[in-house]
Amino acid sequence: MVARTTHVPADSTVLFLIGMRFNKPLRIDAWLPAFLAMPRMLRELATDPSSGFLGARLLRGERGVTVVQYWRDTESLYAYANAGEREHRPAWTRFYRTARRVPGAVGIWHETYEVARAESVYADMPTTGLAKALCEMPVGRGTVTARERIARASA
Repeated sequence: MVARTTHVPADSTVLFLIGMRFNKPLRIDAWLPAFLAMPRMLRELATDPSSGFLGARLLRGERGVTVVQYWRDTESLYAYANAGEREHRPAWTRFYRTARRVPGAVGIWHETYEVARAESVYADMPTTGLAKALCEMPVGRGTVTARERIARASA
């Protein structure tokens, strides 16, 4: 029997995608500081439950990396991004200084999604994604199909 689980719905969740593309891979001096800043930020967030940060996972691509982050709300995300005493603001300033010195060496991007409704299913998987960020529950009555799972989010 396949063990199937889903996430426990929340009123809202923020999905934040942030990525880096190595446009000039040999210019390690230009992209390494920004690359190393992300693990520091994630460690800082993981040790502060009041930050609103719920979890993250790293995806590697051909020319870069993407970090999928889950947040309680946009206010928490923006508060962290703009807090001068936290890791993000100084890293952002260093990135722009380097970008002026070595234009086009590294690209960065982000996308923010406020998720009011979400559906998930995990089959024979360790706890991951929304289930890890929020809470995991077995698939059962009322959550067997994708249609049922997405409908419960709007209830």
